[in-house]
Amino acid sequence: MTILLTISLVMFDCTHLFPVTLTAKWQANAESALSPALKSWLFDSGSLTARLKAHCHHFEVVVIGQAEQVCSEQEACQYIPAGEAMLVREVLLLCDGKPQVFARSLMPLSTLTGDEAFLGELGNMPLGQAIFNSPYLTRGEFSVAKFSPQSAVGQLAQQLSLPVQEALWGRRSIFFLHDKPLAVAEVFLPQAVAYQAMEASA
Repeated sequence: MTILLTISLVMFDCTHLFPVTLTAKWQANAESALSPALKSWLFDSGSLTARLKAHCHHFEVVVIGQAEQVCSEQEACQYIPAGEAMLVREVLLLCDGKPQVFARSLMPLSTLTGDEAFLGELGNMPLGQAIFNSPYLTRGEFSVAKFSPQSAVGQLAQQLSLPVQEALWGRRSIFFLHDKPLAVAEVFLPQAVAYQAMEASA
C-alpha cells in the first residue's frame, strides 16, 4: 500500500498547478438536464469518500495544494463572504490509482477553531472521512455546474492524461460543523465511475 501511494504521488504531482480554482455558474435547479445515474452521484447527501471506496479496492487522496487565501467574489456565498480569510485545499480522489474527482475546499479561518482546528492539518486524510464522523455536521443544498475542456479543471484532467471529450460535471455544497461553514466543490473527472454508471443506464 505504501508503494502504491508513493507511485500515485509521483504520477499525479500537480502541485505546480495549484490553485486550480473552480470558476463556474453554479445552479441549484439543473436536475432536469441530468441522467438519473449521474444525478444520483451529484445529489447524494452521503459521504462521497465512502461511496467511492465501495467502488474500488484501494482509495487514496493526493493533495495538490493547500494555502491561505482570501475568498473571491466568484466563490463567495451567503455564508462565506468575499474578502474572508480562508484555507483552500485542493485534492484528487483516486480509486485503484485512477483519478476520479477533483475537490476544492474553502475553510474560513474562523471555522478552523475549537474542535474543527484539526481540519487545517488533514494531510492525505479525506475531508469527508473527517467531517462525516461528526455528530455536529449538517449540510446545505447542492448546486451543480458544467466545466468545459478549456476550463481550469479540464486542463487539469488533460495534465493527468485524461482526455476531456465532453463537459465535466461538478457539485458544490456548504457544510456546517458546530454551525461554522466550509464549502466543498467536487468535479467528476473523465472516466470516473459516475460517468460509467451514466453510460450503463443509457
